[in-house]
Amino acid sequence: MSSKILQVGVIGGGDVAQIVHLPTFMFLSSLFKVVTICDISQKTANHCRDKFKIPHATTNPDDIFNDPAIDVVVILTSDEYHAPYTIAALKVGKNVLLEKPMTLSLQAGEEIIDAETKAPNNTRVFVGYMRRYAPSLQAFKREIATIGKIKYARVRDIIGPNAYFIGQSGAYPQKYYDDISMEASEDRKTRLAVLLGQAWGQEPDSLTAAQMDYCCLLGSLGSHGISLMRDVLGGLPESVLALTDNARWYTTMFEYRNGTAPDDRFTCVYEMGIDSVPRFDSQVAVYGENKSVTICYDTPFVKGLGITVEIDELNEHGEKSHRSLQTSYEDAYTAELKEWYETVVFGKEVKTSAKDALNDLKLFRMMMDKYPDHKKIKDPSNRTPFLPKGP
Repeated sequence: MSSKILQVGVIGGGDVAQIVHLPTFMFLSSLFKVVTICDISQKTANHCRDKFKIPHATTNPDDIFNDPAIDVVVILTSDEYHAPYTIAALKVGKNVLLEKPMTLSLQAGEEIIDAETKAPNNTRVFVGYMRRYAPSLQAFKREIATIGKIKYARVRDIIGPNAYFIGQSGAYPQKYYDDISMEASEDRKTRLAVLLGQAWGQEPDSLTAAQMDYCCLLGSLGSHGISLMRDVLGGLPESVLALTDNARWYTTMFEYRNGTAPDDRFTCVYEMGIDSVPRFDSQVAVYGENKSVTICYDTPFVKGLGITVEIDELNEHGEKSHRSLQTSYEDAYTAELKEWYETVVFGKEVKTSAKDALNDLKLFRMMMDKYPDHKKIKDPSNRTPFLPKGP
């Protein structure tokens, strides 16, 4: 193991920074040292600085981009700033860990890839799909490799309110809003509107609240399951067969070509929704003739919860057999940061690269093209608000 300690600049001091990344960087102090924290709120930045013993706090991301002492940049901002901040870091030759989603539109994703291609020092983007670095995922892949022909698959992200889990995380995050300028707030709204318009291929003003909700939730919650689905099922589906939106609960049917029998196809159903029940039901299940395998994820806001693989199969005695596997208690974020370190210091290939993440944006667009037409019609009497919420 190299003795090099990467000097880190973090942009974004919200929940995922305070509950997940900043504590994990402290635990991995032999690999990383956070030297600057940047947030749109100076009070939030100062809180992170004091709590996590970070030398510098700022509201200006240029302080990170222009600091030659900073080796790498971590971007934990809201989605509308992912592309501009990533591109700025790449231009000055700093490797980037970009929290998922990479962005929301294909255009912005292609701009990131173009900047990466032109970046000095072989600088690369590592997109933070932590579920794909969970140690138990390898056990899941090992088990589904013995299924044979896949009959059916299911991907599910149905969760309760994040505030419930955050309140019991023991992290006690503090965020401030009273010092955010009107100019900064308007900039966020404008950038998000433009990005959503790009994602849908429409003028921003023509989008309904339902369309904006769906796109934002695909990025915040859906991107986890979508990226994982591609990883374990062999890439993008052949097509989107159907999609429904029932009061912000979404069901999508994908058609996949069978890897072991290319002429055969199977259906994968993706379920996504948020309610008020405090549970985290996130899983991928793959079904064969004599065996089904499910990987189950819990909330990332409580560190160290197990990620398990559940196997049901017909054994050699004609009996129903159940096994449960857990590869490690190491959380997925820790595994992810250790992997990122190896890509930066040792040049290891990036699995969740910008080019890989572009496939999620392609699939988002396929899903949006199948989105119910009646949800795209603006109704002046419909007062349903736009709620850009999710994990």
